[in-house]
Amino acid sequence: MAKKRKIAGVDPAYLEKQKAALLRKNRYVLYFNDSEMAAIDEYCSRFKVHAKASLFREAIMSKLLSELEENHPTLF
Repeated sequence: MAKKRKIAGVDPAYLEKQKAALLRKNRYVLYFNDSEMAAIDEYCSRFKVHAKASLFREAIMSKLLSELEENHPTLF
């Protein structure tokens, strides 16, 4: 029987908690018109993108985070 390798210094409970925190359980549906979908398909074929969901997620989150960074509240 093979022994499980234990990573030195890493708590398994901590790793499970981190994994659970990254679990995606919320859904949002987007609709595109024909020209938008054609542009998306062209981009994906040109840049060899296979996972459109991750493309959309990264594009949306980068836009949101940059907007939040630019419009952060000020004290004065």
